[in-house]
Amino acid sequence: MAQINVLTTPIIQQKIKWVLDPVGYLREAYKQHPDIFTASISGLGSDSLVFVSHPQAIQQILTNDRQQFFANGELNSILTPVVGFSSLLSLDGENHKRERKLLMPSFHGERMEIYADLITEITENIFSNLKQGEVFIARELMQEISLQVIMKIVFGLSEGHRFDRMKDLIKAILDRFNNPINISFLFYDKLQKDFGAWSPWGSFIRTRKALDELIYNEINLRRQENNQDKNDILSTLLTAVDEEGQPMSDLELRDELMLMLFAGHETTAIAMTWALYWLHRQPEVKTKLLAELAENVDRDGASIFKLPYLTAVCNEILRIHPVAMLTFPRQVMTETELLGQKITKNTVLLGCIYLTHHREDLYPEADKFQPERFLNRQYSPYEFMPFGGGVRRCLGEVLALYEMKLSIVHIITNYDLSLAEKKVLKPKRRGVVLSPESGVKMIFNGKK
Repeated sequence: MAQINVLTTPIIQQKIKWVLDPVGYLREAYKQHPDIFTASISGLGSDSLVFVSHPQAIQQILTNDRQQFFANGELNSILTPVVGFSSLLSLDGENHKRERKLLMPSFHGERMEIYADLITEITENIFSNLKQGEVFIARELMQEISLQVIMKIVFGLSEGHRFDRMKDLIKAILDRFNNPINISFLFYDKLQKDFGAWSPWGSFIRTRKALDELIYNEINLRRQENNQDKNDILSTLLTAVDEEGQPMSDLELRDELMLMLFAGHETTAIAMTWALYWLHRQPEVKTKLLAELAENVDRDGASIFKLPYLTAVCNEILRIHPVAMLTFPRQVMTETELLGQKITKNTVLLGCIYLTHHREDLYPEADKFQPERFLNRQYSPYEFMPFGGGVRRCLGEVLALYEMKLSIVHIITNYDLSLAEKKVLKPKRRGVVLSPESGVKMIFNGKK
């Protein structure tokens, strides 16, 4: 198989750099080949991948989803130890289409109003525990908010032993893969050996088993209750049937619930953490945002969601710091051309969200935080794609943005915060996503 724009960096160095410093890896690769290059890294279904960061090529890939390019679920194997083989992440073709259809009603925009008060209430409860002058890690608080929101929305749980136990196990799994050494166990399946509870992989297996038991118990409990009035996602999915009248199996439910719990809360928490960082690093942005909020007399969730400057701020956060670096892999089904380069059959392609979002031809002074750029220009889905695109576009996009906007608005209008460190923070690998180094240390200066 012919390789396109091969990097001069030795392969072993590429593999190590990708795990330890993915942003550095991408920036160095971009200098060699800005639009398209072959990456020799691991953990993404193939050791030889073609990264694409030119919007024209990304458009070609995403608009030919399912025909010329195939979103093969097997290429997402890096996360199957956590979310299984029956979630949207692992499925493809008709199975993926069926499952997505069953899940879609749970994330419909109209349902967001139900969640508005819940998001604000949870945010208030968590911030009300802070004492004046207390230094806190923003990511930890944002994770607590987001985890409580997702558990309430997905399971309808907000307190009690089941809630506490499930929350602790989810945190334990996330913490296990929050550093480059541990994440290598997901990238390299040869490391996935169970040497007992004391070993990294053995400990993960046992934690996952305990969480599985809780989730299956919750599914069985709900089936027995058969309560049609509950509006959490699990209750909705238990009544959902496909076109042939078939419901979701317990295994399908377990895998989709795991995907929602893990993909649905940490990503949003990281985006909210970056929001607090930039709003307090560039106070003129916060001042402008507060002025827009002051003019919004309704203050209900729907009207807040539509505010133009708030939307521009959130978009710029997701542009400069996309939580996910890459789109889902696509497999080339027939020989084709991208940007004048011949692409052979079975080549694995990935749109590089991070590099696309940092292109100077699209975003002048790309490393500067400038929300106004989203007021001055309308970007296409192939130029700005924090939630991916095509048949793999994130189903929880509206919920994530809703939570991000409502939580941030509640925090900046009710509390006086400041950054505890003046240094510029950089994105660092946390599992398979990017998160601010040190988690953003902040000072709670009291209620407004």
